[in-house]
Amino acid sequence: MGMHGQGYAWFVRSPHAHARIVSIDPASALAMEGVYAVLTGAEAREMCQVPFFQIAPGDGGRIEEWPLAVDTVRYQGDAVAVVLADSRDTARDAAELVEVEYDPLPVVVDGVKAAEPDAPVLHEKAGTNVAWHGTYDFGDIDWALKNADHVVKIDRLHFHRFSSTPLECNGAVVDWDRGTGVVEVKSNLQMPMFAAMVMGPTLGVPINKFSFSSRDIGGAFGNKISFYPQIAALALLSKKAGRPAKWTEYRTEHMLTSTHGNERTFLDIEVPVMADGTILGVKARAYDDVGAYLHYEPLGAVIWSQVVPGCYKFKNVQVDFTTTVTNKCPVSPNRGYSRMQHLWMLERIVDIVAHELGFDPVELRKANYVQPEDYPYQTPNGCVYDSGNLPLSLDMALELADVEVWRRRKLELGTGTGKRIGIGIGSTLDSGTNNFGQARIVNPDLPFSGNGEAAFAKLDLYGEVNINLGTTPQGQSHETTAAQVAADILNMSPDQVTVTTGFDQAHNSFVGFSGTYASQFAVTGLGAVMGAVEKLRDEILEVASFALQAPIDELELGDGACAVRGEPARAIPFIGIANLVYTNNAVLPIELASRVTLNCRHVYVPPFQVPDTEHKTGNLTLTYSSQIHVCVVEVDEETGVVEILAYSAVDDCGKRINPQVVEGQVHGAAGLGIAAALYESFEYDEDGQLQEPSFYEYHAGTARDIPGIRSGSIESPSPFTPNGAKGMGEGGGAPLHAVCSAIQDVLGKNDAIVADSHNPWERVHLLLHSGERGDPRGVRVVSRGTEGAWV
Repeated sequence: MGMHGQGYAWFVRSPHAHARIVSIDPASALAMEGVYAVLTGAEAREMCQVPFFQIAPGDGGRIEEWPLAVDTVRYQGDAVAVVLADSRDTARDAAELVEVEYDPLPVVVDGVKAAEPDAPVLHEKAGTNVAWHGTYDFGDIDWALKNADHVVKIDRLHFHRFSSTPLECNGAVVDWDRGTGVVEVKSNLQMPMFAAMVMGPTLGVPINKFSFSSRDIGGAFGNKISFYPQIAALALLSKKAGRPAKWTEYRTEHMLTSTHGNERTFLDIEVPVMADGTILGVKARAYDDVGAYLHYEPLGAVIWSQVVPGCYKFKNVQVDFTTTVTNKCPVSPNRGYSRMQHLWMLERIVDIVAHELGFDPVELRKANYVQPEDYPYQTPNGCVYDSGNLPLSLDMALELADVEVWRRRKLELGTGTGKRIGIGIGSTLDSGTNNFGQARIVNPDLPFSGNGEAAFAKLDLYGEVNINLGTTPQGQSHETTAAQVAADILNMSPDQVTVTTGFDQAHNSFVGFSGTYASQFAVTGLGAVMGAVEKLRDEILEVASFALQAPIDELELGDGACAVRGEPARAIPFIGIANLVYTNNAVLPIELASRVTLNCRHVYVPPFQVPDTEHKTGNLTLTYSSQIHVCVVEVDEETGVVEILAYSAVDDCGKRINPQVVEGQVHGAAGLGIAAALYESFEYDEDGQLQEPSFYEYHAGTARDIPGIRSGSIESPSPFTPNGAKGMGEGGGAPLHAVCSAIQDVLGKNDAIVADSHNPWERVHLLLHSGERGDPRGVRVVSRGTEGAWV
């Protein structure tokens, strides 16, 4: 990407996690040959109208963020200025000459401690680090805890901070045309209109003065929704310098300052269980550590509730949820956003209940799963699971992994060999096509609800079929599946359909929700394509009916032409139809010529309603794919090293539009989850310094680390979508759950529990030998005695 006359930008970033900005002196940088301009945070604030829009209400709504840090930096890498020069190297060298004096402040890096009254406060205007707090209370958890035969109590579970680290880092070139007032943005944003909505009021630019475009994006995973602060800074820099500003993020910058995934801690978990293994519900406190600013938060505080009971039938759930800011890199949606954390907690609960009470983890899951005959199934908070067959999926996954063979091998291995085998299960949901009305649950004043996507289908002058999307593809093969769907409707080869990929506000069909996120393209994107192509088909048939003098119901499409059924000689090719409409329309009846355009737009709108914000209920998403993974591991007792011996994955995403595309998504999700479970983690020291700022320290999974995957599928078509498909692009975190489950199986009964989602060899070694040290187990069981009293 580039623009004529552009300069190259480099951000000046804070080495401190929390500090006052005493002074900034750009004089030495400006004196350097080739430097066009330097923009500081104070200047940026003067050029802006208001801080960025905040989703949070109350105190959270007073957490301010500007394009560059003003007065205070709040995490290591917080940008305080940006330099524009004639080359990237010059800009980098000049950035090192910008003199910044800091006065360090106390740091808080623990999301739970950040909520304490005496914690250092990041944002003085808010007066607190609590960005949002609320209690979700469904069913009757008090009744469940009182009437259960056992209550399993878990002190703490922790879901760690990591990211998807896409192959392509963030980048943009921005031009603020001072003559027209148009702000042109070429970037790899995956949700451009969200950025326009957030940036517009801050920059004082109306939506019709933005021009966003992007090409195919080299991976995003949600990370590329929220880098609008950098784009806003580039826009102001361009305005100041009078030329376009180009910025391409380097890898360490991405790791340090782009966005991470949500880190969540669950405390005081209580699970009521009956003697036969029926789980009645769960009670917990959850703390979401979202870093220094609220880029997309606190939506994570509600999105988890799309999957309140996970794959299970229990009806009594109480979660006291707190979102806190800390001196860390801000978070953004990351593959499986917010649901992955909650689903991991539920899968840990099921394994720990089995571990403590002596149930078979397979049978315990099957007994508590939502059953095939229960669909459509309404969850305690009003979400509707559309279709599925979880017991069948689990049986398939177990068979594909040869679990019976490994169980025998485990027994044969015995003790004293220095090796242990464990078998784990991860059963999760991938909720897709979200209802933006869920945002009202965290802030009832927000004017959001529903969802939608748009597409154009056009028969051009040369008789070629063209599809124009409103989505921003990042490797999900949108062009392949869109061409396939269009070809099926028009009875032609997908090779005869051209799909325009990428997003361009000037040319694409789009709506306010356009983009690629939330596992929804198969529903909203292809729903829009289906609607547009069906309209185009009907127009083609109308024109052909006139041209061939035959009723529409006697016509058929095939191979780029329309013919009378049974009379192949009476036919007109698509180019002939296009000629009649575009260049020879005087021969058509005026009513037909004035109505038919062969350029058809359709907006697919899911059947949503506005949620009940008082009770925090409603249908928050449209479809629910399931993923069940089975993992077999061998652990070395001496080192704690985990080796994956066998791995299987079974998905149910309804109708599979393109099985190869689905297979690719399944393998990608497996790779991400396995790497997160064993290798990948962002950790900060007590001073707020990131310990993994590059791939040297951050051990991203490679092909060598990912095992061979035996995959299978079932198809439970969704009754709620136009094509029976369900979104499945995120995966729900099943691999991460399966690895943790397998390690738990290695530990055996009455040993330690797996309480962290990240388990590198060092932690596994500690778990294996925790009993020898007398470490607290972090779990206990309270049971009802024979007289009915609790013992």
